[in-house]
Amino acid sequence: MIDRAAVRDTANYLRHVRPIDPDEITDYIEGTPHPAVVREALREEAFDLRLREREDGTFVPVDDAPVSPPGWSPTALPEAYAFAVEDLLVEAFGANWHTGESGERLRETLRNLKTDYLYGNDVEYDRVAALAYAIYHLPDYYATVGYVLDDLAENGLLDRTLRVLDVGAGVGGPALGLHDYLPDDAVVEYHAVEPSPAADVLDRLLDETGRNFRTTVHRTTAESLFRLDEDGDPDDETGASESADVGVGTGPTPILDEPFDLVVFGNVLSELADPAAVVDAAVDALADDGSVVAFAPADRETAIGLRTVERTVATPGSEVDVYSPTLRLWPDAAPTDRGWSFDVRDDLDVPPFQRRLDEAADRGPTDEPGEFHNVDVQFAYSILRTDGARRVDITASAERCARMADSEAHVTDRVNLLAVKLSHDLSEGDNAVYRVGDGSQSIDHYLVNTRETELNRDLRESEYGAVLFVENGLVLWNEDEGAYNVVVDAETVVDLVAP
Repeated sequence: MIDRAAVRDTANYLRHVRPIDPDEITDYIEGTPHPAVVREALREEAFDLRLREREDGTFVPVDDAPVSPPGWSPTALPEAYAFAVEDLLVEAFGANWHTGESGERLRETLRNLKTDYLYGNDVEYDRVAALAYAIYHLPDYYATVGYVLDDLAENGLLDRTLRVLDVGAGVGGPALGLHDYLPDDAVVEYHAVEPSPAADVLDRLLDETGRNFRTTVHRTTAESLFRLDEDGDPDDETGASESADVGVGTGPTPILDEPFDLVVFGNVLSELADPAAVVDAAVDALADDGSVVAFAPADRETAIGLRTVERTVATPGSEVDVYSPTLRLWPDAAPTDRGWSFDVRDDLDVPPFQRRLDEAADRGPTDEPGEFHNVDVQFAYSILRTDGARRVDITASAERCARMADSEAHVTDRVNLLAVKLSHDLSEGDNAVYRVGDGSQSIDHYLVNTRETELNRDLRESEYGAVLFVENGLVLWNEDEGAYNVVVDAETVVDLVAP
């Protein structure tokens, strides 16, 4: 057994002198272990030592500077990942996987999955379902995670060494997006929790990640991981993949013994029996400056479900704060409206495996192609923290603004509002309509721009999640929608307070 203390001491001594070469420091270790053994020990200690391995096999210190926003705006799923998906499909069904019986089976599985998600049915995954899921959802989930991480990176809240827990990791979209979002000199200790056959797909796709993205797949449920499963045995192993070197609650280095910088819930909350309890447990597993990052499809049920979990966990007076995007601008207030809010980004190119599956489908003369294309990047998300940090540190003032909670008293009045922009334009070409909130609203609020001017164009030009000051907006009740419309017209000024 190698003397790990000697490895650490030697690495700490040399880190400020020159790159650490396993071939060199083997002479400093009692017993003169083989350089390959030293290299593996350094890899296993790299996260704690803040070292990264270079392509030449030497180790150097990780930069102390936080991750900067990389300008994330992918136009397509990278080829390496697309090829890996096709390799899995060929391995499972042969070169013509998209045609004949296998193609029909994949298409029917996808139709059933979409129906189950639409109606909130329980979803069971087998090998075919996992591959179908990868075909349809890997690209958009890959893109989504980077856009969400931008909210943290813009404030310097992503370190270059990250301990990550990916709950319900699925087939790997969030993992691959995280890997590509981070700079090449980042070091990541990545733990995936995935009990279904999707873990087999995930294992293969994680092979495409770099040497400093160290991965472990735990084939267990979130409930068992966090000891929320009444039937679970705290002494049970997790069923982690053979390459795993960290157990859950057992062995010398249990997974929850060290806190996480990021806990990710990528499109999984709707599949949990008690998602709020699981997120609560994830909050307890965070480092003091860590974040829970959750996102979900933009459709009504899953987006509102995500917001419900957020509001259950982040209650006024609790240790949990909403970092973004649905900022609570009034102290001690919390929203109780529907909460259907989502961001929209540029579509991706159709990946080859989606195109092949779609082109091989039997269609009638009036059937439109594209049933199995999924390149829309539309998502609801939430970032929670316990250190009081928010993406924008702004608080509304009763001296300058009306609360949205009090809009009933202001119908037909002109008021000032501090608002978070929580949608893109929802209109169909008439007056532009934007959902907004201030963290106090109990009923949906919209800004309706009936006349754009130089003084209110910030409403259109600002991004999702921006904080706006609305001066002299006209409050009206929309009986048809059961919502408040705040009219932005020639008498209204809209200023961007924070992007």
